[in-house]
Amino acid sequence: MSTIALDRPGVAARPAKVTGWAPLVVVLAGTFVTFLDFFIVNVALPAMAVDLHAGPAALSLVVAGYGLTFAAGMITGGRLGDIYGRRRMFTIGLALFTITSAACGLAPTAGLLVAGRLVQGAAGALLTPQVLAILGTTYDGERRGTAFAAYGFAMGIAGVLGQLLGGALIEADVAGLGWRTIFLINVPVGLAALPLVRRHVPESRGPSARLDLLGTVLGTTAVAALVLPLVEGREHGWPAWCWITLAAAPVLAAAFVVTQARGGRTPLVDLALFRVRSFALGSLAALTFALVPSSFFFVLALYLQEGRGYSALFSGVVFAAVGAGYFAALVVATPLAARLGQQVLALGSGFVAAGALLLAELARASSAGALVPGLVLVGLGIGLVLVPLSSTVLAGVDVRLAGAASGVLSTAQQVGGALGVAVIGTVFFAAGSVVHAFVISLVVVAGLTVLTAGLAQLLRPQPCK
Repeated sequence: MSTIALDRPGVAARPAKVTGWAPLVVVLAGTFVTFLDFFIVNVALPAMAVDLHAGPAALSLVVAGYGLTFAAGMITGGRLGDIYGRRRMFTIGLALFTITSAACGLAPTAGLLVAGRLVQGAAGALLTPQVLAILGTTYDGERRGTAFAAYGFAMGIAGVLGQLLGGALIEADVAGLGWRTIFLINVPVGLAALPLVRRHVPESRGPSARLDLLGTVLGTTAVAALVLPLVEGREHGWPAWCWITLAAAPVLAAAFVVTQARGGRTPLVDLALFRVRSFALGSLAALTFALVPSSFFFVLALYLQEGRGYSALFSGVVFAAVGAGYFAALVVATPLAARLGQQVLALGSGFVAAGALLLAELARASSAGALVPGLVLVGLGIGLVLVPLSSTVLAGVDVRLAGAASGVLSTAQQVGGALGVAVIGTVFFAAGSVVHAFVISLVVVAGLTVLTAGLAQLLRPQPCK
């Protein structure tokens, strides 16, 4: 087991820096399955509807419920790792995620499946913030950059390959389980990873403190009030409760900030984090870029299956072209980031925009092969942003606050993803035919990349602490 270096009592526990990659492999197994479950479920919705007699509202909650509890619990999950130990919270989160994955895969009714997805999202929120915090306190220098790049790659490739893997599992119909295998596949991954966590992942924590319960309630409620109407509003025709909840979100957020600024106790989020320029602007860049991949994957799946009539499996094969571009980014992103600094984010955004516009031009082509160059460009651009993003955002953050900072960053990405699907989904369903809607949506996606490219101009590299 890795050794632990302790600061003075009551301040923080920091792991000794390690040279092996075993901790990275173990924690990225958890990262991959949690992000995979955002995307893999979409391809199985038709089969779920038939098997469980699930209506549109239930199917919507199968997707949205996971994203809601995942996003709402992220900041609290990160802070719990700071207080009680990041390895401990990662282990609990991974165990709970494995159990709830089994529960989802075996659910006999739509109601129980929705309940399982809600708890599964909460488990992901406990697990995910620990990953960046563990990597940041376990590795330093170039190895930290490599570890963060691998995290970005695992997160992105889960989204890129989710459609392909889901289609392949459903097509294979292993043991007659059909759609259930998209959840049950997480179980062997979790069972294999859990014994390795204690053996290879060092423990670390921040300063001793109690959990800020008022901040937890306000922060969680504020995120839920923003995300819930975004993910459910379009499905239900934007009823009044959506607008009321959205209006309450900034009020709750303001109350949260006030409680965090009040002295005399340890806050859930130390607002001093936002005095670190790379963290404040980088988190905003993470939020704005998260609008892009989520919305792009959403409209691409609709276009391929509803607009072109392709099967789930063949659509997944087409998605693999995005994965090819993303794999290329894994090779070139780190050296490009070393040479270009934060401008690699602008470069990646430019590739996404170019690929989206190329796809818009070729959307009516008779062959799916015509889409490949545009898809590869989009995948390359997404990778050039996501691979170095975490390292850029967390570069100047004190390791004692790594969990809270990771929670804020992950929350920004999840909120951005929900906002992206809401915005582009509204554009898509208001634009007429599926192919025409795809073209219009791609133009909007290309425009959204300007936000990330602009923020990249404001970022300045800061030394790691």
